[in-house]
Amino acid sequence: MEKRDYYEILGVSKDADISDIKRAYRRCAKEYHPDINRGDSETAEKFKRASEAYEVLSDSNKRRIYDTYGDSGLENHGYSGFSGFSGDIFDLISDIM
Repeated sequence: MEKRDYYEILGVSKDADISDIKRAYRRCAKEYHPDINRGDSETAEKFKRASEAYEVLSDSNKRRIYDTYGDSGLENHGYSGFSGFSGDIFDLISDIM
């Protein structure tokens, strides 16, 4: 499995607070959203990675595990990556805006 650096993906520092993380994710979501970049698999993958990074870094427990143990820590605690879209993508985006 490819190692992920969620801070690098979102372009934030390791000491970023939740508002910095939300702002960075909104920026990435607007830039890489599949509806804006139809048919571009590269930007779709970037959107997926940004969503996964946000999912981890916005959750204080997942972020603590990630900061302490990295990807392997998340996997050992039952987190195996982006859970996908359950429902409308706009519900996810509206939650962070």
